[in-house]
Amino acid sequence: MDSFLTVEDSHVDVLHEITARLNAADGFHEVLARVVDFATALVKCDACLLYVLEGDELVLRASKNPHPEVVDRLKLRVGQGITGWVAEHSEPVAIPENAAHDPRFQFFHELPEDSYEAFLSVPLMCRGRVVGVLNLQHRQHHVYRRREIRMISTVGFLVGAEIELARLEQANSTLADQLQTRKVVERAKGILQRDLGLNEEQAYLAIQRQSRQKRKPMKEIAEAIVLSDDVRGNSQVPAT
Repeated sequence: MDSFLTVEDSHVDVLHEITARLNAADGFHEVLARVVDFATALVKCDACLLYVLEGDELVLRASKNPHPEVVDRLKLRVGQGITGWVAEHSEPVAIPENAAHDPRFQFFHELPEDSYEAFLSVPLMCRGRVVGVLNLQHRQHHVYRRREIRMISTVGFLVGAEIELARLEQANSTLADQLQTRKVVERAKGILQRDLGLNEEQAYLAIQRQSRQKRKPMKEIAEAIVLSDDVRGNSQVPAT
């Protein structure tokens, strides 16, 4: 009975710790970073990579080791490589040695981790649906014990919903920013059409050209045009 309670307490502690860390996170990438930190604290490893399923592609979104050149850029299809196989079949894969010799393995030159010996890959789930894949890797031979596989798989089930929520929040934030950009660009276009006698397309191209020349976002150029117009308008209001 005591051992059963010990296991139950351990599971509760894991759940509490994951919840606490994710609740303290701010933003999509911070949530992913917390997942990586927690997974590597549970199972000591040399590398940890987190892929998020976006459409029919898995995108590398977080890594224990710094990879600024590939994080948010490296993509693979569902079914491609061991990671893609895990996403396709919703099952973990544990390889203790010679991971590169597995027939499902695919090498990426950008990732030094692909030369590591041992490989544990688990799906991240939300309501029975795969939302990502978490990979743990070791430079040397490493037998992944059943407890380690179950523990990381449990993490995958627990954090899947949080990852999906964070992804949706980021998508909504991006959409809101796009709408705001469109609104200010439309207003700036109207100002240029009025002041310079341009048609709509010419006004848009003028803003786009300034954006490229000054190497600034179109939203920033449009905001400057709108601000200048507001300042001129206020300066022309007669004092009372």
